[in-house]
Amino acid sequence: MSVSTPLAVPLDPIARADLAAMAEDAIAKGSKSFAAAAKLFDPETRRSAMMLYAWCRHCDDAIDGQVLGFARRPDSEASRPDERMAKLESETLAALAGKPISDPCFEAIGDVAARHQLPPALLTQHLAGYRMDVDGRRYETITDTLDYCYHVAGVVGVMMSMVMGVREEATLDRASDLGIAFQLTNIARDIVEDARAGRIYLPEEWLAEADLRPGDVVDPRQRPVVALLANRLVDLAEPYYASAFHGLKDLPPRSAWAVATAHGVYREIGLQVKALGASAWDQRVSTGRRQKLRHVTLGAARAAMSRRAAPQARSPDLWTRPRLGDA
Repeated sequence: MSVSTPLAVPLDPIARADLAAMAEDAIAKGSKSFAAAAKLFDPETRRSAMMLYAWCRHCDDAIDGQVLGFARRPDSEASRPDERMAKLESETLAALAGKPISDPCFEAIGDVAARHQLPPALLTQHLAGYRMDVDGRRYETITDTLDYCYHVAGVVGVMMSMVMGVREEATLDRASDLGIAFQLTNIARDIVEDARAGRIYLPEEWLAEADLRPGDVVDPRQRPVVALLANRLVDLAEPYYASAFHGLKDLPPRSAWAVATAHGVYREIGLQVKALGASAWDQRVSTGRRQKLRHVTLGAARAAMSRRAAPQARSPDLWTRPRLGDA
C-alpha cells in the first residue's frame, strides 16, 4: 500500500473535541486498562491519544467482525475479511490525504496524523499487522511472532510517543518495546480464545517442542502444556518491559506517569496468567478497579524512578523495529 505525504489539516477545536469525546466513550467501554491510564495525560495529549487508539480499535474490530472487541458487528456477515481490510486501507489513505470522509474514526486519525506529523508509513505498518491476520500468516519462529507484535502494537507505541512530542529514535525504540511487551501479554492471555478463532500466534517451533499440534491448543486436556507456553511468552515479555522503563524519562512528566501506569497494569495481567497456570483460561484475566488505582500510584513512583535511574543501553538481543526506510 503506497502512501504520500499527508495533506490533511488539523480539525477546528470544536470538531476535534467532539471526535475526542466519542473516542473516549468508545474506549471506556472497549479497553478499560487503556482508558484508566489515559486519564493521566494532559488534556491535549489525551485527546490525540484517544483518537489514535480509537482508530486502532476500529481497525481491529473491523477485521474481527466485532464491536469494541466483543459483540459481532451487524455488517460483518455481509463482507469478507479481505474486503474489510481493503476498506480500512483505502479509508485510512483518504483520511491522510485530507479527503472528505464520513467515518469519525478515520476523520480522527487524519487529524492526529496532521497535528503530530505522523509518518504515513507508521499507519501502514500498523495496517500490515491486520493484513497478517487476514492472510492467515503462519508464525514459524518467535522472530515471526515478534514481527507480528511490532506491527499490531509496537508501532502503536511509536505513534503514541510521537503524539507525546518524542522524535528521538532511541526513545521510540523503547516505546516499540513496550508495545511488543503488551502484545506478548495479550497473546498469552488470549491463547485459547484466539485458537478457537483459528489464530495461533505461538511459534510453530514452540508447539513442536511441546509435542502439540495447533488444534491441541483448545483441548482442555492440554491446558498444562499450553500454560507452559504461555509462561514462555510472559517471560519473554519481561526484558521488553524492562527496556521500556528506561524510555519513561524521555517523556513529558504526565505522559511518563500515564505510560508507567499502563506498563504496570498490563504487566500484572501477564503475571496473573503465569500464576494461574492451567486455569488461566477459565475466564478472561483482567485487573480490577482497585488494582488499576494501585498502579496509578505505582506509576507515579515508577516514572520518578526512571529519571533517577542510571542510563542503560538497550539490549541488542531485543527484536528491533524496522526504520521507516526499511519498511
